[in-house]
Amino acid sequence: MKYLFPVLLLIFITKVSAQSISPSPEIISKHISKLASDKMKGRGTGSKENAKAAKYVENELKKYKLQPMGTDGFRQEFVAKVRRVAVPDSLRKTQNIIGFLDNDAEFTIVIGAHFDHLGLGKQGSSKDDHPEGKIHNGADDNASGVAGLLELARYFSENNSKEPYNFLFIAFGAEELGLLGSKHFVNNPTLPLNKISFMCNMDMIGRYNPDRGVGIGGYGTSSQWPEVFKPVKSGIKFFTDAAGSGGSDHGSFYAKRIPVLFFHTGGHDDYHKPTDDVEKINFKAEAGILNIEIQIIESAMKLPKLSFTEVKN
Repeated sequence: MKYLFPVLLLIFITKVSAQSISPSPEIISKHISKLASDKMKGRGTGSKENAKAAKYVENELKKYKLQPMGTDGFRQEFVAKVRRVAVPDSLRKTQNIIGFLDNDAEFTIVIGAHFDHLGLGKQGSSKDDHPEGKIHNGADDNASGVAGLLELARYFSENNSKEPYNFLFIAFGAEELGLLGSKHFVNNPTLPLNKISFMCNMDMIGRYNPDRGVGIGGYGTSSQWPEVFKPVKSGIKFFTDAAGSGGSDHGSFYAKRIPVLFFHTGGHDDYHKPTDDVEKINFKAEAGILNIEIQIIESAMKLPKLSFTEVKN
């Protein structure tokens, strides 16, 4: 009997530790509330608020003791061009924020999301009838994806496990201007592209509809995805789609013949409007979506580097 209490205490501590690193609705709420607050003024590319969002992501990656993998610390700076003629300041400095979790492995998994949005409606793409001067908070698009990125960085850096793959976490800039951040990265990689097994992208994962479920694109980009998905179980409904290209940053990696997955809860009436606000986000469901992603990644890590398959049509 004298050994029973220490054993029970160890089991309790282990369970609490496991629960503490699981994706947290409260932490997700904190990240989205920060990034999509009115003070951030929509995080338009080139704005000081966009720079603040980049700094916020950088500080979080530092907190998880990731290694900088940009060209200047965590930052990979580039110049983005706004193609809308009515905008006089068409060239804007911005950056990708890149952190590396080194597990001394040969190959790396990329996890990405974009941190920019439409700012005050002056850079184009708004669906509002009169957008200029209105704050486009982008809580779902894509503060939700960045929150997911940071939660996965926390999970894989604090799970006391040395995985058989490294991780590269990238918060992309200027996605709303034409996937410019991800295009810049794949054309100027800070890690050889042939060392990447696959890329997971999260863009708009905060508005879960249980009737639809969360869509996972890219299922056709590797012949090994069906095997990877077999053990995945969740109370969150999900479905798969073959396409590897599309209007988000995974498309830049697919174009370089890298297998991808794209997590997305679907369009809604607030898409690219000033009404995409924090109070409409389902934090608990987003945590569930991240748990699905963790299961997929952990299943994929049991296999060798994934092979690329081009998706027809």
